[in-house]
Amino acid sequence: MAGAGRRAEAARGPRMRPGGGSRSVGMWRLARAGARAPPALTALAAAGAGPGGHGGTEGWYEWAARSAPVHWAESGLAALQEATGLPWWAAIAGGAAVLRTAVTLPLAAQQGRLLAKLENLQPEIKELAQRLRYEVSARGKQLGWSEKVARLHFARNMRRIVTELYIRDNCHPFKATLLLWVQVPMWVCVSLALRNCSVGARGSAVQEQFSSGGALWFTDLTAPDSTWILPVSLGLVNLLVVEIFASQTKMPVSRIQKLLTNFFRTVSVVMIPIAATVPSSMALYWLSSSLVGLSHNLLLRSPAFRRLCRIPRTTSDSATPYRDMLAALATKYSFKKQHL
Repeated sequence: MAGAGRRAEAARGPRMRPGGGSRSVGMWRLARAGARAPPALTALAAAGAGPGGHGGTEGWYEWAARSAPVHWAESGLAALQEATGLPWWAAIAGGAAVLRTAVTLPLAAQQGRLLAKLENLQPEIKELAQRLRYEVSARGKQLGWSEKVARLHFARNMRRIVTELYIRDNCHPFKATLLLWVQVPMWVCVSLALRNCSVGARGSAVQEQFSSGGALWFTDLTAPDSTWILPVSLGLVNLLVVEIFASQTKMPVSRIQKLLTNFFRTVSVVMIPIAATVPSSMALYWLSSSLVGLSHNLLLRSPAFRRLCRIPRTTSDSATPYRDMLAALATKYSFKKQHL
């Protein structure tokens, strides 16, 4: 009898532990939910556990999406749309313009003032470097320094002199990165706020408004742009911004600056497939923000606007900056020169 009971139990399959069934159903539901999520969001959510140490039960992406700055961005977007009565696509584009103009344009003007001061310092730095090189050479001959020791003394003293000049004119190059440190977190918070509105994290009513709040070919702001028009436009505009900024630099370009320029070029290209997997509301905001940034970059090249922002004049300033910019871009990307 005992053998027959064991055979019957084996035929029914392995015994489930208490609670095992609900755990299996839960895992199946999680797998189904993960399959429906956009690939980019799924990858970000699975990147790791967020603060609090839940052992992977909550990704850092989800934790960031519920943070206070993101909720402030959600409230700001809702208040803007309600106050203006604009459709959501126009409110998103208008919000990007307001943020870039009110927050990042003053920082960009400050960055322009700093870069102008750095450019005006270059002749003085060059003159001091020549003088220091002569003094180090004369001192080295007196004390019998080797060439390596002389180079070390020159480099050490040159760093000290340049640092003192930066302090004197209040134009340390690191301050030029302030725009990046403000713009990127703001961009991330607004992007996550739009993601929350698109997936229903802020409420089904807002999600329903987003589903019919688009225009033209992207009428549903909760769905990715299947035509890839928004993602490709975003990549092209970002590349144009990078190239315009690179052509604006008149000072000798360091190795780090070259690496940063190539990094931003790569990011501009990588953003195209990412923008094709996120809701159209996010891609629209990214494109609108980049277009406003491009217009600000062009505005900051205007001599009249530079005087308004009290940006010091430099030897590289031109009365026809836009014509010069087009000529520089045409020369850089012209294939005629390669065939000569």
